[in-house]
Formats: sequence, C-alpha cells, structure tokens
Amino acid sequence: MSDVIKLLPDSVANQIAAGEVIQRPASVIKELVENAIDAHATHVQIILKDAGRTLIQIIDDGVGMSETDARLAFERHSTSKIRTADDLFTLHTMGFRGEALASIAAISQVELRTRRHDDQLGTHLIINASKCESQEPDMCPAGSNFMIKNIFFNVPARRKFLKSNQVELSNIVKEFEKLALVNNTVEFTLMHNGNVMYKLMKGTFRQRIAALMGNSLDQQLLPIGIDTSLVKVEGYVGKPENARKRNALQFMFVNERYMRHPYFHKAVMTAYEQLIPEGEQPNYFLRFTVDPQAIDVNIHPTKTEIKFEDELPIWQILAAGVKETLGRFSEVPVIDFDTQDAPSIPAYQGHVEVHRPEIEVDPSYNPFNSQHSQSSHAQSRQRQAPSDSSLSNWDELFANFERKKSDSIVTDAGQQSAAMPVSPSDETTVANPVLPLGDLQSVYLQLKGRYILSPAKSGLMIIDQHRAHVRILFDRYINRVNNGSMSSQAVLFPEVLHLSAAQSVTLQGLLPEMEKMGFSLSALSGNDWTVNAVPSGLDGIDMSSMINQIVESVENGGLPLKKRIYDHLALTLARSAAIPMGRTLMQEEMEMLVADLLRLPEPNYTPDGKTIITVIPIEQINKMF
Repeated sequence: MSDVIKLLPDSVANQIAAGEVIQRPASVIKELVENAIDAHATHVQIILKDAGRTLIQIIDDGVGMSETDARLAFERHSTSKIRTADDLFTLHTMGFRGEALASIAAISQVELRTRRHDDQLGTHLIINASKCESQEPDMCPAGSNFMIKNIFFNVPARRKFLKSNQVELSNIVKEFEKLALVNNTVEFTLMHNGNVMYKLMKGTFRQRIAALMGNSLDQQLLPIGIDTSLVKVEGYVGKPENARKRNALQFMFVNERYMRHPYFHKAVMTAYEQLIPEGEQPNYFLRFTVDPQAIDVNIHPTKTEIKFEDELPIWQILAAGVKETLGRFSEVPVIDFDTQDAPSIPAYQGHVEVHRPEIEVDPSYNPFNSQHSQSSHAQSRQRQAPSDSSLSNWDELFANFERKKSDSIVTDAGQQSAAMPVSPSDETTVANPVLPLGDLQSVYLQLKGRYILSPAKSGLMIIDQHRAHVRILFDRYINRVNNGSMSSQAVLFPEVLHLSAAQSVTLQGLLPEMEKMGFSLSALSGNDWTVNAVPSGLDGIDMSSMINQIVESVENGGLPLKKRIYDHLALTLARSAAIPMGRTLMQEEMEMLVADLLRLPEPNYTPDGKTIITVIPIEQINKMF
C-alpha cells in the first residue's frame, strides 16, 4: 500500500495561510503598512481602487530592499525580524512570522519596486499567484512601492464573499485609523478612486486623535498618565457626559500595537460606574508600554489578542488610574440642591438656642367631636375641589376614548406614532394567523413590561410586545416602499450627525436606498451630516441614534443583495421605532396591538426569524398542577 501523507506544495500552503492572515483588502493594508513602519518609514501613502478589489498600492520611504531580499521576502517564513525562538519574547517590530507577503502573493498579482538609500538602482519584481514572472533592475525612489492587483482573483469563493465596496472601504478606514493613531510621528495619505480621504501630518498623539476623529473630540478628552514598574499607561479618556450608546471610540495599544482586551476594557468601565447611564460606553485612547517578555502576541493570526503575564495587577492599576483622572479633573457627580423658593432653616450647634417655626394651634379642636370632624372634612373637600367646571362632563370625555377592538390604532399613515402599534396596510390580508380572532378572549395582562398574556380556548397565549410591533412596522414600511407611497416629513430643526470616516463612507453608499425610505440627508464638511427629513410617523425618535444603528447594522452584517436592501433598512427602522421593552401598555393598547398583529400574513415570527407568539397548551398547564 502506497504512502498517503504528502508534503503540500508551497503554493497550496501559502493559500492556506492566506485564509488566516488575509481575510479582506483591509488585511492586506494592515500587513503592508506594518512592514513600512518596521522599515522606519516617515511617510506612507495608500492608494485604492474599488475599495481594494482592483488595486491596493502602498508607497513608503523606508529602508528598502536589495535585489536578493526583495525576492526572498515572498518566500514563506522568511523574515528579518527574528532569528531564534527566543526573539519571540523580545519583539520590537509589528511583524515577525514571515507569512504576510507570501500569503498576499498567493491570492493576488503583485508588483514591487524597491531600492535602498545607498544603492544606485533598485529592483522591479512581478509575482502572479506565488509564481515569480520577472525581476529586473529599475530606477525608482528609495523605499518600497507595492502594487497588489485583483485580490482573490484565483480564489473565486473568497472573492465572492467580499462585501460591497462601501463596507470594504469602511473596514479599510477602521484598520487605517488603528495604524495611524498609534504611529503619530509618521505622515499618512489615504486615497480612494483619485479622492484624498486623509492627509495626516506628524504631530502629538492628541493632534492625531483630533485629525482622525474630528476636532470636536479634542475638548472631550482627559489626559491619563500612569508609570509603574509593571506598566506605563498614557493617553486620554473621554468625559462621562460624552459617553455614547453606540459607536464609542475605544482604542488600546500595547508597545505601539493595537489590541482587543475585554478584561482591561472592564477595568475602564469599572472606573465609570455611577458616572454614565447603563448601556453607554465612554471614549478612550490608551497606550500601554510593558516589557516585551511579559506579553505574548503570538496567540492569534491577526495579533490583536495579546496575553499579559501580570493581568490582575495591571487591571487594578488601570482602574485606579482612570478613577484618579476623572477625580482630578472633577468629572465626578456632585449633588446640586435646588434652593429656589426653599425655606430658610438656620442650623445651630452647641449652646446656641435653636429657633423653631411657630405653629398655630386651635385649642378647641377635638378629633373625637363628630360635628367638628364633619365640618372639617367638608371644608377640606371644598378646598380640594377643582375650579374648572369643564371636568364635570367626564362621561362625554371618556366616551370619546372608547373604540372598537377591531379598529386599528392608526388610520392615517401621516398620523402614525412610533410609540404605538401600526395597523396593516389595505393590501395586507389575513393568511393563516396563529389563532383566529374568535379564539381570543378580551382579557390581556402585561408581564414585566415585555409580554402580553391572554387566555385562549387552546391555552395561554404569550406575545412579545416589542417583536410584535417590529413585525407590524416592518410590514407597513415594506408595503409603502413597494407601492411608492413612502412619504417624508421635514424636520423643523435639522439635526447634525457626527460620524467617523468609516461610518460616513457607509452612509454615502446607502443614500439612494435611504432616500427611497423617506430620509433626506446632506453631507457637511468633514464627516458631519445633517438630517433634513425623515419617514413620516417617526415623531419622538432619536434620529441620530437610529441612523447610527442603521450604519452599524450594515457594517456588521454587510449590505445584503440588491433586492433585500430595503428589507434590511426597513427592519432596522422598525427596531428603532418599535415599542421598547419595559413600557407599560394600557388595556386598549394591548388589544389593538394584538388585533394588528393577527391581521398580518406572517404574525408568528419577526422578519429575522425570532418568535413573536407562543401558546402554552391547557394540557401542559394542567400537568403543572
């Protein structure tokens, strides 16, 4: 029997490694820019076409490479960063494995021009899918110029799973922010399809934060400085009043390397306890400096998950340092008493006599005297009687609030309220609801501000009120879009949105679909936008939070197929405008919410497949007893 274990060819091994190291165009930029920084570059230029699908070009003025080094750099596990295994514990460079260039060359067409500062001629190298096609001398500037073309051209499945250009560009901008933030002594330029997105000059860490995230953030930062034998922490934390519900700017770096560390994030959140509302996140930009031997960066392909030898003491140092910073700048809550129209109550101590207010006492008052008690009660009722005679006609007022159970809460699309259930459109017909209307009883009970309970002939029906309203709103929005009847409502005072560059790029790509949904947005300077109009019926909704949620959902989940873009936006819109969990509903509201839900063709589940209605059979209830 022949042997079955074979040594993989280098081209296959490189493609396997590329699956871990190179996941999308942003991964290519991360690896090449880190190499440029390791090469002591002072200026790095990034040029993109079609969000990196067609071209990724990285130009730096680093030390460059010789003819031999340029060819050898694309071999797997070839590196100038380490020589022995012990060097892994004394790393001072961003790269060290020697897998990045080999992985990039395995899934793209690479063209490299590079020259060392002392050489007269450089070298021009062309590699296609790990195969070297040519290498010639070339007159080129000192440094390196990488051109990565047609990423994943030979791996159709990987290229197919790339998201839209807006989403991929958003991911590139996020990666660019991490690299540019910590390397504030390096000049960066980012261009996309001929347009300059960023041009960052050298400066301090705070200046780089303001250049990337907006000048308005500069006034919200508090400096933090911790210097101990275990760790040195420098950077900035945000003021508590500037905490965000979503898209908080949170960056941690260790030895100039970006990291994700939930344990240290918890230390920062501990310092903000009782200072920010629940569910909000503070901004922070923290740079850790530790002994390279005390950390391990070689536990994840992306090198963002880092293991610390002294996690617990560093956690305590970080939490105490952030608390000290917030206290030093008086960013702690103070008790502010309202003294307007308050009585003056002097306080005295020691032998000083205390003056008490005088109280008028009726010596003839007898609480057991029925005649006196009745007259007192009559006088009390007379004082408490309302002076408005219009309230006497309360029967007529109450009658105006009564409605039939079959009526919808909303009859006019222009008058719908996001806080109330929405009736289905005229085109919607009942198709196999969970329970027929006749099977329901007219008794509803709300549980924990979240569930609606109702007895039915078959048992006990439980409805999630938030999901039910999401289903109702979603169907209404989709029907309006399909019928071309989605109307806009102008905003009296346009609201300004402050977005990051990545969010702004995503929103720019969503504009056509959002305009069809009823939004009207205008771009301002920088990454700011103004909201001029919103879909009708969204009164009282936080527009900034809702649009941020739409952008975030697209970034996290990727833009769906063209035919599902409106479903995606409608679902996000419905989630933002639906009845929140914990809101108490009146009996009439619960009745109409259930009636609206059961008129829909698919009342069982939300558009994303979550259960709305559950029925506990009477037999199961009997078994409980």
